[in-house]
Amino acid sequence: MGRGLLYYKFRHWLIFKITSFFLSLLVTQLSGCQIISTINNGFHNSRISSENAVPVQFTFPFELESGHDFSQGLAAVKLEGKWGYINQSGNWVIQPQFELADSFNEGLAPVKVDGKWGYIDQTGNWVISAKFDGAKSFAEGLAPVKQGEDWGYIDKTGTVVILPQFYDAELFSEGLAIVENNNQYGYIDKTGNWITPPQFQEAEPFSEGLATVKLNNQYGYIDKTGNWAIPPQFKDASSFSEGLASVTNQAMKSGYINHQGEFVIMPYFDWAGDFVQGVAGISMHDKIGYIDQQGNMLIAPQFDNTYDFSEDLIAIKIGDKWGYINKIGNLVIKPQFDSAWSFQQGVARVRIDDRYAFITHPLK
Repeated sequence: MGRGLLYYKFRHWLIFKITSFFLSLLVTQLSGCQIISTINNGFHNSRISSENAVPVQFTFPFELESGHDFSQGLAAVKLEGKWGYINQSGNWVIQPQFELADSFNEGLAPVKVDGKWGYIDQTGNWVISAKFDGAKSFAEGLAPVKQGEDWGYIDKTGTVVILPQFYDAELFSEGLAIVENNNQYGYIDKTGNWITPPQFQEAEPFSEGLATVKLNNQYGYIDKTGNWAIPPQFKDASSFSEGLASVTNQAMKSGYINHQGEFVIMPYFDWAGDFVQGVAGISMHDKIGYIDQQGNMLIAPQFDNTYDFSEDLIAIKIGDKWGYINKIGNLVIKPQFDSAWSFQQGVARVRIDDRYAFITHPLK
């Protein structure tokens, strides 16, 4: 008796599941880490739909030469060679006048005039005069500034609280900051004391109590005392987000570990991004899709590039154009931009040719 189509479909499905399972076991064994769960290979949405796509509404037209995302209600943008700030309605709050400008954080923004950096408030008034050779945003009450060739830290009065002594310095996160000397990275506290002296090839800010560092060409995680929480063993690793961190094993496959270094989602992917609002981008066969924190495939890999999930939408690239989808994979804004970024505070930055604009969130 001949075998019907359903038999062959079932056989194909079974072979795929068995092959995926044993391949995953092999890859995980190479990683040296424990598996807690495996990925669900059943795609919830194999192709996107444009049925619910909506027209684009612009809050600022394609006139801008450059720009940053919105932060604290304002966005730094460049027009006719100068930087200023607009609000979410597209109105100028601080007229273009600066050589360079960065985003607001903790009520202040670093801006550059006449070759020097200082800080303004959200009305455009100077709070810390322009006297530094470099400046970064405030975080946890302190900001890195450069005087001469070295970086140190100031408080919100402009007082130097950690003397310039570093080749580079990053923002504080969870009470500690990355600093660089002699091409090596370490961590200091807010008094300038070393938690770990410069010794790492790479270092990331602390997140959820742990920091990703690279030592002897392997990535691991340290705690806030500088001790190893997860010993270096990975080819690549990202910061923890929503309880999980993406790591790449020696077989060059990526999955997710918990704070104990145990695999929660086994190394199955060619690349794996951070979890944001319960969703993470992953790559298989040069295409990007999305999974949830249980490893279930929410949107099948089909995109050429993406950004993180933000405000219920994901910026995705199909071919050479960018648009936006929702969490179940339906197109909300059809691909039409040369570049597109995540929505922040109800507004997203987009680009066509060499000009930038801002669009409003279509679901708010």
